[in-house]
Amino acid sequence: MSKTKAKIVAFVVDDDPAVRDALRFSLELQGLTAHTCSSGEGLLAHQELAKSDCIILDYKMPGMNGLDVLEELAAREVTTPVIFITGPLTDALRRRALNAGARLVLEKPLLDTLPDRIRDLVR
Repeated sequence: MSKTKAKIVAFVVDDDPAVRDALRFSLELQGLTAHTCSSGEGLLAHQELAKSDCIILDYKMPGMNGLDVLEELAAREVTTPVIFITGPLTDALRRRALNAGARLVLEKPLLDTLPDRIRDLVR
């Protein structure tokens, strides 16, 4: 018998409650489980972080920005794939995020294809 997870668990980390809730709703409509955090610090302290399959991480947030969070995830040896989101996106920021460990960098507003991109990353 195969040991496959019933659901993909994703974290949505964004300080904007409207973005956070919209992403959570979109992911849950597609059958994913979504936890939300309003800050990088909240993500790093979350007891379910180790069980996550994907992290959707905003760049501009008070306190730790997305690049700071990527650095801390790497320092903790967290290998969960990260989708880095921001708007507007520059080539320099894309390179910095990828070099810091992001697996995918997307510009806001996000397309409805986000759940499919998450599934591709965690396969």
